[in-house]
Amino acid sequence: MSERTKGARVRLGVNIDHVATIRNARGGAYPDPVRAATVALDAGADGVTAHLREDRRHISDADIANLSAMLRARGRPLNLEMAVTSEMLEIALRHRPPAVCLVPERREERTTEGGLDVAGGHNWIAPFAQKLRDGGSRVSLFIGADPQQIEAASRTGAEVIELHTGAFCDAAREGHADEAAALLAALRAGAKQAAGLGLEVHAGHGIDYETVAPVAAIPEVAELNIGHFLVGEAIFVGLAAAVGEMRRRIDAARAGA
Repeated sequence: MSERTKGARVRLGVNIDHVATIRNARGGAYPDPVRAATVALDAGADGVTAHLREDRRHISDADIANLSAMLRARGRPLNLEMAVTSEMLEIALRHRPPAVCLVPERREERTTEGGLDVAGGHNWIAPFAQKLRDGGSRVSLFIGADPQQIEAASRTGAEVIELHTGAFCDAAREGHADEAAALLAALRAGAKQAAGLGLEVHAGHGIDYETVAPVAAIPEVAELNIGHFLVGEAIFVGLAAAVGEMRRRIDAARAGA
């Protein structure tokens, strides 16, 4: 790591989708995702991520409107995760979030599985990204650490990639040390390649306290987006404490890298 990047602060985006999942289980008004976002910001988060899915299984259209208003008032960014569909484009252009992360989406999946096939879908992803950029949003593509996909991402006009860390986190938690090491090496190589192509590098998916340090220590990573684990941990210690501890671990990992 160079002296310029050594110790550089990694931004933390907190995904509050599953606060809405709990709310929707009873169909009421609580717990409120906007309140969760406020707590996360106060505890050290730099921004808030929310995924508006086609089936509205957690975050709703009203949540996006309310989150946008609160975050604008506080001068903090909303990172809107969404599929590459005409419906989502219309919503994004209406709310104009500071950041949009394009993700693959299948109705039957429990959570986002794998990354976008940017190489195969370049001809429709590139103009889609351009419309979002014209609307004032910075565009990120959620992809695997695959050299072909990273190179294709650099040709779409998107400013950012978010590397899918799920496979690494699963291997590390399950004790598959060799597999985890290989997947981490791929993430490191992908981050370096992306930065060399002029892309800002984010990372996320499946990160918890035990897996955050190796990812946060990757020199090119500028932002981590973490959600499900933090909402789960909040049941036991509270959301502010969970976010605060994650913030501490991220900072310690980068400082010691």
